Amino acid sequence: MFTGIIETTGNIESIVHENQTMVITIASNISNELKIDQSVAHNGICLTVIALGENTHTVCAVSETMLKTAIGQWKLHDIINLERCMKLNDRLDGHIVQGHVDTKATCVYKSDTNNNWVYRFEIPTTFNHLIIEKGSICVNGTSLTCFNVTKNTFEVAIIPYTYYHTSIRLIQEGDAVNIEFDIIGKYFARMQSLQQAS
Repeated sequence: MFTGIIETTGNIESIVHENQTMVITIASNISNELKIDQSVAHNGICLTVIALGENTHTVCAVSETMLKTAIGQWKLHDIINLERCMKLNDRLDGHIVQGHVDTKATCVYKSDTNNNWVYRFEIPTTFNHLIIEKGSICVNGTSLTCFNVTKNTFEVAIIPYTYYHTSIRLIQEGDAVNIEFDIIGKYFARMQSLQQAS
């Protein structure tokens, strides 16, 4: 379980494709504090640490993860957001995030006005019932608030601290990002669909 508050960023040191898996080694300032089998959110994707090096850690993504997320587009030396799982006695500063990416979205617009960055993302229409005005959403692991919600787009505003301390500053128009919708909204949508089916 995560909060969507990015702890630090990491640099991709190596990518190895083995059969239908992707093994990635990341260098970061928290890598030496991690443990084997620990869950860490990488751009919002919950991945398990399988090996440790000197200030590096290695994770593995299976075919399902590569299909549902933007991880297949990662390249050497890409900067990615990192967050360790939350502690039960911590404040929940963002929102409840599982690290289970629902889909990919495409950045269709980016603007910078007086240190206020706005991004617009387009999602598949099959997920449009899961976004609401002023609702929570997780973009590449970052807890953000939706506004200007349309049938299949939404916008987020980024403050300077988030812009400079996460990898969101590297997102350009046309880039794919990982999206996790609010878990409470997903449960409510499921409950409604079951009620309608009965």
